[in-house]
Amino acid sequence: MPRTSPYRAIFAAPGAKRFSAAGFLGRMPLSMAGIGLVTMVSELTGRYGLAGALSATLALSAAAMGPQISRLVDRHGQRRVLRPATLVALTAICGLLLSAHRGWPDWTLFVFAAVSGCVPSVGSMVRARWAAIYENSRRELHAAYAWESIVDEVCFIVGPVISIGLSTSWFPEAGPLLAACFLAAGVFSLTAQRATEPVPHPRGQHTGGSALRSRGLQVLVATFMATGAIFGAIDVVTVAFAEDQGHKGAASLVLAVYALGSCLAGAVFGVLRLSGPVSRRWLWGICAIAVSMIPLQLVGNLPFLAVALFVAGLAIAPTMVTTMALVERHVPRAHLTEGMTWVSTGLAVGVALGSSAAGWVVDAAGARAGYVVPTVAGALAAAVAFLGYRRLRPAPQREGSDADGRQDREDRTEQRVA
Repeated sequence: MPRTSPYRAIFAAPGAKRFSAAGFLGRMPLSMAGIGLVTMVSELTGRYGLAGALSATLALSAAAMGPQISRLVDRHGQRRVLRPATLVALTAICGLLLSAHRGWPDWTLFVFAAVSGCVPSVGSMVRARWAAIYENSRRELHAAYAWESIVDEVCFIVGPVISIGLSTSWFPEAGPLLAACFLAAGVFSLTAQRATEPVPHPRGQHTGGSALRSRGLQVLVATFMATGAIFGAIDVVTVAFAEDQGHKGAASLVLAVYALGSCLAGAVFGVLRLSGPVSRRWLWGICAIAVSMIPLQLVGNLPFLAVALFVAGLAIAPTMVTTMALVERHVPRAHLTEGMTWVSTGLAVGVALGSSAAGWVVDAAGARAGYVVPTVAGALAAAVAFLGYRRLRPAPQREGSDADGRQDREDRTEQRVA
C-alpha cells in the first residue's frame, strides 16, 4: 500500500490550506519591500545611496519591532494584535510612497520607512498555527516547517522579479504598492480564520520574560545574524558582479537560481524520515552553508556563479526547518511566536550588516573581491554554532506541552548519542 505524502497529510487538517495560502500572500512583502523601495527611490531620484539607506532603515525597524509585536500576539492573540499593527504599517507605507512621489524632504522618507517596520512576521504566525495543530506529531510538524520554507523560497524567487518589473515598466511606486496590497490581503485573511488561531497565553503565563532569555534561542539568533550576513552580501555582490560582466539584468535570474536550490532541497527534506539529534543536524546544516561559500572565490562568469549558488542554496531550507524545530523545543509555548520571530530578526539584522559590508568591499576592491564577505560570514556562523552547540543539547522540557514525556525521551536519546 503506497505511503501518503507528508505534504498531503498535513493539509488534511481543517483550515490548513486556507491559512497557509494567506501566509503566502502576507509574506510576499518580505521579498518585495526592500528591493522595491530601492528601485522606486533610484528611479525617482537617481540616488542609490539614499535608496540603500532607506532600505536598511526599513529592515532594521522591522527587526526591532517584529519580536515586540509577536510577544503581544503570544499574549493577546493574532487577530487582536496583527490587524492594528498592519494598519499602522500600511498607513506609513502610503506616506512613504506619497513623500517620494511628491519629492518631500529626505527626513520624511526616513520617518515613514521607520514606522513601516511595524510589519508582523507573518511566517512566524503561520508556523505557530502548524505547531499548535501538530504539537504531538513530530513527522507532520517537520513536513509543515519544510512546506513553509518552500513557501519562503517561492516568495524570494517571484517577489523581486515582480517588484522590480512593475517599478521599472509601469510606475516607480508600483512595486512597493503591490507589496502593501499583498500584506493587507494576507494579514486580514489570516486573522479572519479564528478556528486555527493558537490560543493566547495571558500575562500571568509569561513569567519567564522575553523568549530571548532561552540560552538555546540566543545561540540560534546569534548564528543566524551571521547567516543573514551571507544572504545580504550575496545579493549585493551578485548584482555588482553581473554588472561587471555586462549583464546586470541577469542578476535577478542568478539569485532566483539560488532560491530555487533552497526550494528543491526543502521539498525533499520534508519527506525524509530522519533520526538522530536535531541539534546535530542543525550544526551540520550551518557547516554546509559555510563550506558552500568557498567556491564563490573561484567565480569567473555568470554560468559558473549560477551553478555555485544553486549548490549553496541546497543547504538553506533544510537548516531553516531544523532551526524552527529547535525553537519549538527550546522556547516555552507561551513565547513560541516571539521565539520564531527572533530568528527572523537575527536574519534581518545580518542581512543589513552583510549588504553594507559587501558594498564597502565592492567599492574598494571590485565585485569578485566582494565574495570574501559571505565566506567570512559563513566561517563566523560555523564558529558560533560550534561554540554554542552544547546549549542546544539536550533541549529542555518545554512548558505547556502535551508531548513533554516524549520530549524527555528524545532529549535523553540526544544526550547519549552526542
